[in-house]
Amino acid sequence: MVQTKLVIEEVLPRFYRVEVPLPESPLKSINSYIIKSGDRSLVIDTGMNRKICLNTMNEALKQLNLDTGKTDFFITHSHADHMGLVTTLASKDSKIYFGHIEAEWLRAESLVQWAVNSTTFAHAYGFPDDVAGEMVQNISRMKDKMTIDPDPIGLNDGDTLNIGDYSFKCIETPGHSRGHMCLYEAKQQVLVSGDHVLDDITPNISSRYNEENPLAEYLASLDKIYPLEVRLVLPGHRKLLTDLKGRINELKHHHEMRANEVLHILESGSLNAFQVASRMTWDMSYETVEEFPVFTKWFAFSEALSHLKYLESLGKIRRIYITADRIVYTLS
Repeated sequence: MVQTKLVIEEVLPRFYRVEVPLPESPLKSINSYIIKSGDRSLVIDTGMNRKICLNTMNEALKQLNLDTGKTDFFITHSHADHMGLVTTLASKDSKIYFGHIEAEWLRAESLVQWAVNSTTFAHAYGFPDDVAGEMVQNISRMKDKMTIDPDPIGLNDGDTLNIGDYSFKCIETPGHSRGHMCLYEAKQQVLVSGDHVLDDITPNISSRYNEENPLAEYLASLDKIYPLEVRLVLPGHRKLLTDLKGRINELKHHHEMRANEVLHILESGSLNAFQVASRMTWDMSYETVEEFPVFTKWFAFSEALSHLKYLESLGKIRRIYITADRIVYTLS
């Protein structure tokens, strides 16, 4: 087993960042945040349900002398690297908080159901059926690693979460996921950003359902937090940030450039979303999208589709139904 050095950093008084390794992931690690309080403590995001993640979190809780019987959990969004360990770490007395949209989704739809529904929808936009089948099989094997029990507590936009000396305002920031939620501490001018704002990587913006326009939601969510007075951003991955407004401007510029790239790709003629993804530039070591691992292939496809839907909403491109269940896009 690979041994990793435990990284615990006190970013604010009694407020700690724990670096949890993510094996076989290009993200390398996730930031879990732990706030100690004499009453009830809070863990924000947990890492994946993998042995190396569990060992890291258990050692961190031990070093911080945290009583899990008096510890609650807040999960920024329902992705495996953020929520995978929550039921393993939580005690019977722990409260598990999600944004209400994520909480409702977890109650209503199993992970395997989501995979089947998503890949059926993706078929229409050109995602290869054999890759979709492989993804469903992979998710079926890991379904028990993302079960939430007891039922999560759903928090609404504007709700307050008080932990020790910290009072967090809940801010819904859909885009990276349907119900992603950040926490804002006004007195300390601190934003726990989850995967909404990251420093040196851009959050994946995936389209998962026909009715969604996730890139439009994401850009609106960036505008929503832009006015906040923030001196420190605590993201879900990589380095902490101190210039929130500057980073938001960079992220918006990135998506403007990506949208322009998609328009340029469609100058050659009508294409489905997977064909567009195959022609986009990706910061990966693989030469073609076809060489991507199955989940990376899905993220590339669904991000391309997000940009296509966004451009369609602006009237710059339009969709064409080749058959009842086959869709391509063309310039308007």
